Amino acid sequence: MLKLHRPDRVDIYIPDSGKVSGVDAALSRTTHLGIGAHQDDLEFMCAAGILACHASSTHWFGGVILTDGRGSARTGGYAEYSEVEMIEIRKNEQRAAAAIGGYSFIAQLGYLSSELKNAAEQGATRDLRNLLADTRPEIVYTHNPADKHTTHIAVVLRVIQALRELPEDLRPRKVYGCEAWRSLDWVGDDEKVMLNVYGGPSSPQHSVLLQKLMAVYDSQIAGGKNYDTATLGRKRANATYANSHEVDKMELAEYAMDLTPLIRDPQLDIAEFTCGYIRRFESAVRDAIARQSQGVEIAVNSL
Repeated sequence: MLKLHRPDRVDIYIPDSGKVSGVDAALSRTTHLGIGAHQDDLEFMCAAGILACHASSTHWFGGVILTDGRGSARTGGYAEYSEVEMIEIRKNEQRAAAAIGGYSFIAQLGYLSSELKNAAEQGATRDLRNLLADTRPEIVYTHNPADKHTTHIAVVLRVIQALRELPEDLRPRKVYGCEAWRSLDWVGDDEKVMLNVYGGPSSPQHSVLLQKLMAVYDSQIAGGKNYDTATLGRKRANATYANSHEVDKMELAEYAMDLTPLIRDPQLDIAEFTCGYIRRFESAVRDAIARQSQGVEIAVNSL
């Protein structure tokens, strides 16, 4: 039976609750698990996982949101809403997205961002460890450690810690750190994970579903942030600019870091692992400039 640190704050919603025998059953059937900081993070950063499971008889997407959603930027029709009202609105939006996406479950844990950023507060990590042990997903999607949103970084650090504390046979096959508050276009082509969001036989249905999932978050979009158009633009740019010498193989693509090595080797330093991507990017840029500069010098000397 699932145990959580603050059950008084937790909201667990199972869209097809009439067809499944309780929370434990919904958790155990999950094959793809998304773990995000805020309501809307999953739909915007790991749509590929949601779409891979939608209407499947063998794959189920489950979601975990750690914060209660307070503090979001808002104007217009939502400008006068109190924090308590916004928390309820965002919780219901996330529930609606889970229903549209046919999720196995969505668990909203209700932590404050300040609690997640406090390393001494281990309740959220224990919750994640218990959820991961009960779901045993094949693939986990979460934030990447190069994200510029500090709450996102706090979440991915807790996800990695929770996964490292699990026995090896309970750990997922793959762990992906996805784009959110920073693009991963700069990651080397041989290292970035390219996830197909739109492109293939199921594309028409997926396109409609993706738009519906993003449109759910009216409190964020109408509240002053064009997340839907920005997210679609990023995914389309990923697909188009993936290769300069080939036609597009996808119409929309998500980039991710493969964080699996951090789980397989608990001794790996997370900061060093992440900065290794940056150093290799710098090296690739320097090498490309050096090669082309040499070519220019040779051409000048031959005149």
